[in-house]
Amino acid sequence: MNDARVYVIDDDSSVRAALADLLASVGLDVQVFSSTREFLDTPRENLPACLVLDVRMPEQSGVDFHRHMNSLGLHFPVIFITGHGDIAMGVNAIKNGAIEFLTKPFNDQQLLDAIHQGIEQDRCRLQRECITADLLRRWQSLSDGERDVTRLVVQGLLNKQIAWQLNLSEITVKVRRAHAMRKMQAGSLAELVRLVADVV
Repeated sequence: MNDARVYVIDDDSSVRAALADLLASVGLDVQVFSSTREFLDTPRENLPACLVLDVRMPEQSGVDFHRHMNSLGLHFPVIFITGHGDIAMGVNAIKNGAIEFLTKPFNDQQLLDAIHQGIEQDRCRLQRECITADLLRRWQSLSDGERDVTRLVVQGLLNKQIAWQLNLSEITVKVRRAHAMRKMQAGSLAELVRLVADVV
């Protein structure tokens, strides 16, 4: 699965080595780091990924790092591993969006299942982002006038109502509406409404 990546952050070198061997043995592309700082300082490709994160580390705990990931622009699914976990910590981690909380020594298959789930989840996120970016490009290709007409079209106004509200001729409204449909690649009014709702 070299179109995806697993990042492992753990301050224990023996754990890093063991996880790297395990993941490589099932064909996963893995990068290991001894701290969150080392991870942040390393360039990352825009691939589906998930993060295997140790809970307790000297510089910054995995729990603290997880809490700040969104503000850092990091949206990878997180799997916590710990030798010092308790039920409350695990429940909180899952509530905060982690997909798994595993206590060392954990079952290898349980970890691998969680990693595959995380990668698939991230693949879906990247696909959604790609679709949204494409829709935004289409929307930005419209002129200001075409956007004005389109906003009112998706509110359900008729051409003559739009013409009156924007102080335009009905012909101009029809032309702008047709241009907007073409640029947004909408085959119907219903599709235009759905596409515009995703970007406006």
